[in-house]
Amino acid sequence: MIPKLTPELSLDASIVAFSKALIAAGFSGDIETSYGSRLAVATDNSVYQALPQAVLLPRSTDDLVILTSLAQTSSFCHIKFSPRGGGTGTNGQALTEHVVVDLSRHMRGILEINVEQRWVRVQAGVIKDQLNAFLKPYGFFFAPDLSTSNRATIGGMINTDASGQGSLVYGKTSDHVLALKTVLIDGNILKTHKMATFEAEHRAQMPSSIGRIYRQVLDSCRDFRPQILDKFPRLNRFLTGYDLEHVFNDDLSEFDLSRIITGSEGSLGFVTEAKLNITPIARFKCLLNVKYDSFESALRNAPFLVAAQATSVETVDSKVLDLARNDIIWHQVKELITDVPGVEMQGLNMVEYNSEDQAEIEQKIAALTAKLDSSIADKTDGIIGYQLTYDSAAISNIYAMRKKAVGLLGNTKGAQKPIAFAEDTAVPPENLADFIMEFRALLDSHGLHYGMFGHVDAGVLHVRPALDLCDPEQEKLLRTISDEVVALTAKYGGLMWGEHGKGYRSEYGPAFFGDELFNELRKIKAVFDPRNRVNPGKICTPYASNAQLVSVDGQKRAWFDRQIPVAVKASFDSSLNCNGNGQCFNYEQSSPMCPSSKVTKDRRHSPKGRAGLMREWLRLTEQQGFDVLGAEQQLTDKKQSFAQLWQKVKNSLAKYQGEPDFSHEVMEAMEGCLACKACASQCPVKVDVPSFRSRFLQLYHSRYLRPAKDYIVGNIERTAPMLAKAPKLVNFVLKRKITAALLKTTVGYVDTPLLSVPTLAKLTGEKYRFDLDALQQLSAAEKAKTVLLVQDPFTSFYEAELVADALHLLDKIGFRPVLLPFVPNGKPQHVKGFLRDFAKTATNAAQLLNQLHQLKLPMLGLDASLVLVYRDEYNKALADKRGDFQVQLMHEWLVQQELPKANAGGDYALLAHCTEKTALPATEQAWQQIFSKAGLSLKPVSVGCCGMAGTHGHEAQNLDNSKTLFEMSWRRPVEQFGVDHILVTGFSCRSQVKRLVGNKPQHPLQALLQQL
Repeated sequence: MIPKLTPELSLDASIVAFSKALIAAGFSGDIETSYGSRLAVATDNSVYQALPQAVLLPRSTDDLVILTSLAQTSSFCHIKFSPRGGGTGTNGQALTEHVVVDLSRHMRGILEINVEQRWVRVQAGVIKDQLNAFLKPYGFFFAPDLSTSNRATIGGMINTDASGQGSLVYGKTSDHVLALKTVLIDGNILKTHKMATFEAEHRAQMPSSIGRIYRQVLDSCRDFRPQILDKFPRLNRFLTGYDLEHVFNDDLSEFDLSRIITGSEGSLGFVTEAKLNITPIARFKCLLNVKYDSFESALRNAPFLVAAQATSVETVDSKVLDLARNDIIWHQVKELITDVPGVEMQGLNMVEYNSEDQAEIEQKIAALTAKLDSSIADKTDGIIGYQLTYDSAAISNIYAMRKKAVGLLGNTKGAQKPIAFAEDTAVPPENLADFIMEFRALLDSHGLHYGMFGHVDAGVLHVRPALDLCDPEQEKLLRTISDEVVALTAKYGGLMWGEHGKGYRSEYGPAFFGDELFNELRKIKAVFDPRNRVNPGKICTPYASNAQLVSVDGQKRAWFDRQIPVAVKASFDSSLNCNGNGQCFNYEQSSPMCPSSKVTKDRRHSPKGRAGLMREWLRLTEQQGFDVLGAEQQLTDKKQSFAQLWQKVKNSLAKYQGEPDFSHEVMEAMEGCLACKACASQCPVKVDVPSFRSRFLQLYHSRYLRPAKDYIVGNIERTAPMLAKAPKLVNFVLKRKITAALLKTTVGYVDTPLLSVPTLAKLTGEKYRFDLDALQQLSAAEKAKTVLLVQDPFTSFYEAELVADALHLLDKIGFRPVLLPFVPNGKPQHVKGFLRDFAKTATNAAQLLNQLHQLKLPMLGLDASLVLVYRDEYNKALADKRGDFQVQLMHEWLVQQELPKANAGGDYALLAHCTEKTALPATEQAWQQIFSKAGLSLKPVSVGCCGMAGTHGHEAQNLDNSKTLFEMSWRRPVEQFGVDHILVTGFSCRSQVKRLVGNKPQHPLQALLQQL
């Protein structure tokens, strides 16, 4: 039985009082002070960890004014705050032990657009890709790009002055900021934009905090301009924090205070709104993937590509390419990065051209390819081949692979993981190759592995050395390498922070700026934030303050992870490996990645949040001396005794009386998971929440009683066959309003599905009956035409007509189908954490399926969520006892068969199951090929989760979220194409459409059967 966990980290009384005072003052946002909520923002994509006192999530600028004004009162003037956006920083910029102010949940409004003047006004929490999706119909986009664009906020981009691919042409975020609205710590609103210098001088005379800000920035940036121009490197990556150089234009006639705030890492105030310049989308694009025999060749060839007037040049090394080959992303790009026969590809430059004129782009491409052909023929410059495409979708896929490179590096095997701490150095492009060669020699001298990729056109390359920070000696090595990289970048005239901000690297600021200019930074900090209350320790501290900067030696996640036994870490590696890259925060509603994160916008309800909660739970149980692995084994081997059951009753009563236990917070997050397993393939480091979730549920319920609905769901494979013996009676009872009310109030179950009438037995009769002896007597010719259909509980008992149609289809295309007897699969047991029962179910099913495997006949299943359990969960539960049996999904087998032509043409839209298309990325393409063989048209539609996910959507506590998820991405295509013209592969999805639209769509095989 797991112990009760009560972390000794109680809230400061003033934080509790401040939270209450905020509510009384009219703060309309969310206030979160639970341990779990604070843990969810205690990490980012860096190696650091800092637990805040509270998390405040404002809904508007007014909320920020209320917050900062209240913070000026004597009772609360000591409280400090750190703004937070997407939480994907690589250097701990938004981490704090004080109060986090998270603008990402609610402040996502796109407020205004002016197409004629080419600008848009947005709130700080707007996601970069969300903004570009809004702008696309107008023919524009927000140009600065970055690898985290599907979860990075505009506020975060402004505060780090973000940029990425294409920055040589499009510049950084600061080049596109026209105006900002910033709430200062004293409660004042500062509105900044470009203005004549004399107007800034006039504002500097105001007797207010804003006047003092203008005076100081004018003095610092004008009086020290010669030193600034001399000190700042000549790069397109400005020396951010603070950008003293670009406050003025070249002749000092114009002044823009926004340039100080852009890149300030939230250390000057809370940016709440931004007016941004927008760029027309180029009509024509072309991408060339140039392949090299070495990474050095790719680097040294980059200036030649830039000189060829490319819009951007991106590079990746062989390590990143090898990792991509083992990721779900590879199937989208492999045809554009094919191997060169007889030569090993060690580097790749991705060269993009954009133009409004097709003739111009074709001319540039022709000139470049002629030179590339010449180099290949002469075997010079290390160029071994290239491929090009004008297809915009293919180009997007290539860049999706490149953007995923950061996360992919975290998926390397072993304890040493590539980590971010010196990964965004920038040097003049002409120095890049020599710099990288020396950088590699530096890392090689320490015996480290690493991957490299980046923006060679701008002189920025991302290098992530692999370290195991749980080893104290390797943590010391992080400091050593950091110091050496600082010196190396200075040697080559560059910056240590070319793209990802300073954060915990702020201690290196004085060395780059020099004491004189660094003091000017401190003076600017002092007029904005005299008491060091806004993101303290980042960039600089106020002038004349004794406050300290944060350091690369700050407390790291690994300090906490060291407290977890090595065997436990290895067993729960899926949660421990999470590096905070935040791919699970993907805002796109049509993406299957983590529906619970999308619908709640709560970081706890994401794979990153759940992994963080799980790793802390493992640490706290270890502190209590609890053997997690031993307890799991005991739960698998033995039933609980009556004494243990009685203790569970007492524990559960204490729970309902409000007794605290951190396990309840973990449980709340786990219950919100739909167990769709999209994270297991979509996450670059393969954080598999359903796997460790089921283990946690089993352990949690060793201490606390289970709800009745768990037993209903967990036993559905046992009860459904019995209920199906009297389906009309059962359905009659279920249709009664009183039954529905009782199920909802007593069990927490809603919209209970009805059993199939007629039953599968009635529909199929004896024609497809299973007879093992007869199957064993089949000749080779007969075996070639025999197929076994594996039953699952959902289609067999709740959608029997689909199973019958599958049998008829197989019959129709010339095969003899045999319907196997129903054998429980165990999926419902696994989802609810009945792992002891699941192991028995899996053992029994595997025995039968392995026996049938000896017949050498194809075995097919209809529902992906069940079939995939045979491939994943069975392997984990049974290991080498699983056997070699294989169950294919219908499309995996059909795509290999010859099909007759349909009687008439037909156009359909395909809405694929989340679990299926993430685990099997070729699913949609396979169904297209199948329909094409039959002379039918099938168009895959990009949708996210339908909101049902097995029985998740039938649980009353999940009903609202289930319906909201359906509205997010399913409602529109269902209504656009009509239920009669959409084909849906998932049983859950078809059930959800029927529940919320009224009619059930067909499975693709049913449409095929009708048409053939």
